[in-house]
Amino acid sequence: MTPEPSEPREDPTTSALNLTDRPKPAPTGSERELVVRKFVVQAAKLLAGLHCEDLVILDVRGLSDLTDYILIATGTSDRQIKGVAGQVTDLALEYSLDRFGSERDADSTWLVLDYVDSIVHLFEPTARAHYDLEMLWGDAPKIDWRKDGDGEEQGE
Repeated sequence: MTPEPSEPREDPTTSALNLTDRPKPAPTGSERELVVRKFVVQAAKLLAGLHCEDLVILDVRGLSDLTDYILIATGTSDRQIKGVAGQVTDLALEYSLDRFGSERDADSTWLVLDYVDSIVHLFEPTARAHYDLEMLWGDAPKIDWRKDGDGEEQGE
């Protein structure tokens, strides 16, 4: 006896009709660099609209082997931080960026979302002051996310 397949085979004649259901392929190369930059700028605008404060985008290309951009924001509560994290994840999917991982501390005063080429840190005020990532990455240029378009590096 041959075992029954666990899943039915897809009918090749109908699979072409469902192209809109398929995810867009992830961008590569220089296109990916532009997409990632646009994503972090739009994520900052999204977070600002959701009442996060003190938003900073650091361009750590050439300074970090792990990522290109770090977005730092302060939330008002653990509930807000969890809520906006979900919205940032939804935004990343619109840009075909998969989340590599996420972590938070036991008290939910800090949450990190890792999209490989960009990392989003969401803090409560005391946790942000404690970790002081802006000082740690003090050599990194800041991206002016308030400008239209992709943002431009700020002069210090």
